[in-house]
Amino acid sequence: MRPATILGPAACAAIAIAIALPTEAGADPIADLLCGSGSSQFCPPPPPPPSGECHPSYDPCLPITSDVDCAGGSGDGPVYSGPVRVIGPDDYGLDSDGDGFGCENS
Repeated sequence: MRPATILGPAACAAIAIAIALPTEAGADPIADLLCGSGSSQFCPPPPPPPSGECHPSYDPCLPITSDVDCAGGSGDGPVYSGPVRVIGPDDYGLDSDGDGFGCENS
């Protein structure tokens, strides 16, 4: 009979991380893990609109539409955004404090 193998702390930590991470990780597993924690500040930006038409005042790309509101806010859409950098006129009114960043609490 073989004796039982005892794992050290580093091996246990590596196994715990491997179990906690999703099996199909994206390009950045740390961002995937943090985004999954429930804090949207760690989430990657939404993909660009299918038409490829982006409003020039926002980074990442926001579609050119009648209105965009911050996700989780009281706006009525039709489009919702997470955090964005405002690099031109704030046509959608996403940067309420004027610091160049919109939807900071989304």
